[in-house]
Amino acid sequence: MEFQSCVKIINEWDIVAARQLGRNVAKELGFGTVDQARITTAISELARNIYLYAGRGSVCIEKEYEHGKSGMKIIASDEGPGIQDIRKVMEDGYTTSGGLGAGLPGVKRLMDEFDIDSFPSKGTTITTIKWLR
Repeated sequence: MEFQSCVKIINEWDIVAARQLGRNVAKELGFGTVDQARITTAISELARNIYLYAGRGSVCIEKEYEHGKSGMKIIASDEGPGIQDIRKVMEDGYTTSGGLGAGLPGVKRLMDEFDIDSFPSKGTTITTIKWLR
């Protein structure tokens, strides 16, 4: 059975809700506390980006099963302004919000797979997966 649960990101409380959902699904799948923390941090970052840059969007979580492995897929999508220069936002230390700039490179490091699709004035979709060890 395919599991997918989504949280609409419209305000700051939705970031908390997305984190909670992520932690619950990670626990359910058997991720340890360290990986649960990595996953919730990645979700936080993705949800915060939606809130800050697009204004609204969603974070969807799916249980992933492939070649006898199980894991968790996170899909963060919005219909915001899109990312003009993906290479630039993937540089460590790059920030437009004045934050620490862990941002998307941080998410990529925390997770096992990372994919980004962005189209100016159409929006951005980031798909990332953490596999259970």
